Amino acid sequence: MADRRRRWCATLAGLALAAGLPNVLAAEAVSPDAGDPRPNIVFILADDLGFTDIAPFGSEVQTPTLSAFAETGVRFTNYHTAANCAPARAMLLTGVNNHLAGVPNIPEMLAPEQRRHAHYQGVLGDNVVTVATLLEGAGYHTYMAGKWHLGASADKRPSRRGFSRTVALMDSGADNWEQRPYLPLYDRANWFADGEPTTLPEDFYSSRFLIDKTIEFIDSNLQDGKPFFAYIPFMAVHMPVQAPRAFTDRYSGVYDGGWDELRRARLQRAIALGIVPPQTALQWMESRGDWDALTADRRRYEAKRMAVYAGMIEAMDFHIGRLVDYLRAHGEYANTVFIFTSDNGSEGSGPADQEALSSRFGAAMMGYHVDYERLGLQGSYNTISPGFASAAASPLAFYKFYTGEGGMRVPLIIAGDLLPRHNTLTPAFAWATDITPTILSLTGTPLPGARYAGKPVQPITGRDLTPLLTGERERVYAEHDAVGYELTGHAALFQGDYKLVLNRPPLGDGQWRLYNIVSDPGEVVDLAAQQPDRFRAMQLRYQRFQAENGVLPLPPGYSQMGQLLTNTVKARYADALGVLLVSLLVLLPFYVAYRMRRSAPR
Repeated sequence: MADRRRRWCATLAGLALAAGLPNVLAAEAVSPDAGDPRPNIVFILADDLGFTDIAPFGSEVQTPTLSAFAETGVRFTNYHTAANCAPARAMLLTGVNNHLAGVPNIPEMLAPEQRRHAHYQGVLGDNVVTVATLLEGAGYHTYMAGKWHLGASADKRPSRRGFSRTVALMDSGADNWEQRPYLPLYDRANWFADGEPTTLPEDFYSSRFLIDKTIEFIDSNLQDGKPFFAYIPFMAVHMPVQAPRAFTDRYSGVYDGGWDELRRARLQRAIALGIVPPQTALQWMESRGDWDALTADRRRYEAKRMAVYAGMIEAMDFHIGRLVDYLRAHGEYANTVFIFTSDNGSEGSGPADQEALSSRFGAAMMGYHVDYERLGLQGSYNTISPGFASAAASPLAFYKFYTGEGGMRVPLIIAGDLLPRHNTLTPAFAWATDITPTILSLTGTPLPGARYAGKPVQPITGRDLTPLLTGERERVYAEHDAVGYELTGHAALFQGDYKLVLNRPPLGDGQWRLYNIVSDPGEVVDLAAQQPDRFRAMQLRYQRFQAENGVLPLPPGYSQMGQLLTNTVKARYADALGVLLVSLLVLLPFYVAYRMRRSAPR
């Protein structure tokens, strides 16, 4: 409400003055005892969204709600996150590096040799405190609706990690139209409500449902005057890529020119918006394929795949708009800060040819089809190809699971009427661990000490981004500050304007490279030979990061997809394989005796 907003602005201004900072948030001084003045926080997390997938960052996809956020806030053009989902979620919700928080990778891709170590379980450790726990302790209502993927056991569910009301998907993904799994790794889609198994409604569509539940949670306590923290981790646009026909149809014909044309167009829009510098060059990924070599039917099908993807993004934006309308109608919009970002970059592991026999067979094994006319609707299994995934990340290189910019640089918008800077861009480096301390700063909530609830906890290492929101500072990371990251041997170290990076095969070459990602976000010009001193110093600093964060070496022969396949077989078919093995052992002597009789002289 307006009075509440003014009170909190005055409170923030008082804190700034006490610290000797500019009075940038002052609105109107009022009595501080007229109720709880603190702002609501709505933290929206997209899944597998590429750097230029929304209009404020250069997309052709219509996202009016997110565009309105951009107009009332700050867009971060140099924000980075983990290269896949669970590690990103661990950092976003705790402010602690994902290795120290127990989530070096998603559990579905961890090797048995790695899981012998306590910090390589792929679930959120008990040695970290979530931002929801801290806000709940500070008197906030705390709500979550969406994908969790940080642990499914009773003590790991979001209802035990600070969220008072929850509806949560435990898995890495699921169908968007009904309660069914999307991978053979799972025998069901594991949805929980307030910590207990739940059944989805018959008219379920994920983006609509998650906003419905968020509104329901907020509405249940709206009259008590307490602020709320709502965390909404969408399933959009994680595979399977699905959208209502009305949204998909808006993009009929839009992608007929192919992924290279789209990648160039997005680059030009991003330059015009100031998202990337004018001299930005494109790095062309060989994995994207040759659009012109496709048959007319294949081009038609590939364009439809991307149209569904665009429709899914617009559907997400539409339903976020419903939440905004609800908050406006109930006088809470002006006192709400919105944070929007993605867990990682675009997903490039979808099949190049989704109509191929192998893809059709794989979909059919899960009870799905890949038919053109029904693509994206209930019963359809859809992804985007590596070519369009490359366009989704334009002008960046690589995808999710890799440490190239395409896997790690994503949109970040922090917005709200009460913020002093509107329609502003910042090129300052920012990192996933910065979200929690920023939320704590915006709400006036202290950081946890060395111990919390009677046990030692990892310290928050992220930086508070509010000086960038107020314009007080141009950077929150100094030139000498270093931020490291590792995922299955893919590695990166950020320092100043530079990035040291290694991408392993099949898309990478396993070589360390050095880029200035401020002037060259496309990672086109390798500076390792030109700046050997910086190159060596950053390699040494990465080794220090490895030691400080307990990064383990890869088992021999490890591959992400190979381990996923192995873990799937073990999880789903171990019993059947055991029965088969025992049967073979029992039958083997009889077979040997049979062969001996056949070969004996007569």
